[in-house]
Amino acid sequence: MKRFHVHVNVNDLDASIRFYSTLFGSTPTVHKSDYAKWMLEDPRVNFAISQRDRAPGVDHLGLQAEDGAELKAFGERLMAADAVALAEQGTTCCYAHSDKYWAEDPQGVRWETFHTHGEATIYSAPAPHAEAAKSDACCGPQSSCCGPKARAAGTGA
Repeated sequence: MKRFHVHVNVNDLDASIRFYSTLFGSTPTVHKSDYAKWMLEDPRVNFAISQRDRAPGVDHLGLQAEDGAELKAFGERLMAADAVALAEQGTTCCYAHSDKYWAEDPQGVRWETFHTHGEATIYSAPAPHAEAAKSDACCGPQSSCCGPKARAAGTGA
């Protein structure tokens, strides 16, 4: 596991950027009108916030793979746990091009494992090759960040 990932929905992006920049002692690595991300080395975390039409709070957790082989290993472990809700190749999400697996733990906490290929100029777009194992959700405005939506209000992260 190369980097832990946390994505938080916020009501006020500017106030949240000020808070997290002070907390982390650094400015965001990526800063858009509706999104910001810190790629921290200590602790080694990919911390992202976005101001979208979602309830504030933790949206999902994740693991960022360093390469495709590491992502494949994450995917195989999630499939063995019968947890994959959505597998995406070549998706655009959070201003990045990525391959990913979305899963939910037994409590409904959403997990994203992903390998990023590069930057994107838009927040999200459907993956051309998405295979939903347990959900028909895919990247877009009805999903939160890009993964499967929480099962019901008040569940998930």
